[in-house]
Amino acid sequence: MARRRGGRVPTLGRGEGGDDRPKGRSRRRLLPFNPWHLALAPMAVLFALPLVWLGLSSFMSNAEINRFPPALFPSSPHLDGYTYVLRNAEFPVWFGNSCLVAGATVLSNLVLCSLAAYGFARMRFRGAGVVFGLLMATLVVPFQLTMIPTFLLMRQLGLTDSLPALIVPNLVSAFGVFLLRQFFLALPPEFEDAARIDGCTRLGVLIRIVLPLARPALATLAVLTFLTTWNDLTWPLIVISTEHNYTLQLGLTTFTGQHRSQWSAVMAGNVLTTLPVLVAFLVGQRNFVASLTSSGLKG
Repeated sequence: MARRRGGRVPTLGRGEGGDDRPKGRSRRRLLPFNPWHLALAPMAVLFALPLVWLGLSSFMSNAEINRFPPALFPSSPHLDGYTYVLRNAEFPVWFGNSCLVAGATVLSNLVLCSLAAYGFARMRFRGAGVVFGLLMATLVVPFQLTMIPTFLLMRQLGLTDSLPALIVPNLVSAFGVFLLRQFFLALPPEFEDAARIDGCTRLGVLIRIVLPLARPALATLAVLTFLTTWNDLTWPLIVISTEHNYTLQLGLTTFTGQHRSQWSAVMAGNVLTTLPVLVAFLVGQRNFVASLTSSGLKG
């Protein structure tokens, strides 16, 4: 082979035949899908079985649910459980209370956590690291240590046995501030600097530039806050005593008693309670990976 000027011989690519692709990619896969699916698919089916049985048992009678060995499929499907839930109980009122509490909590967390997170991410002030460290330290404090002081505070404010008592303690969360701060740190500051040069204020930069770019993080925070508030039972059990102010999780406990339990109604109520959670997860699942991956790029 003739040599070029400089005495170097032209070489082929890294792979054989001049192919730069790694050898692992050039090999033909034996399976049409990722091999990890062989392990993940059975686990997904295993975790979905309780939810499937919950939906099937909601169409059973109390006798079928209490039968041993338990029945997997209803022999004669009926809607007695759903009828009992919707007619003989204040289930629609409880559903509305849960929607109001969850919606107000999600909205307040999106607004307040965004303001606090942007301040910690972009604004420099004395003691910012100490304040942020103290805020993060509250994440390790269990709720069992704060529920009594929080209850006393709600009683001093006159909010006990009311829906505001479920909203006010959850207006902002330390985890939400941390999540949004990490996401804001991963955003390039050039767009914000250009907006500031054009005369935009700090608040205007946050609303017009930062928040539209932080939609994955905001959606993730909204879904996580909704799930936490919707499924909360301990705090409503402490602060709410009137049945008309019950949330769904608290109202479902009235279907079980010491001597007799309406298991068909319990199953039907759990199905109706789980549906909003599934919808929220399906709507926000695409934003989880994008948010949680980019939120840890910078400390």
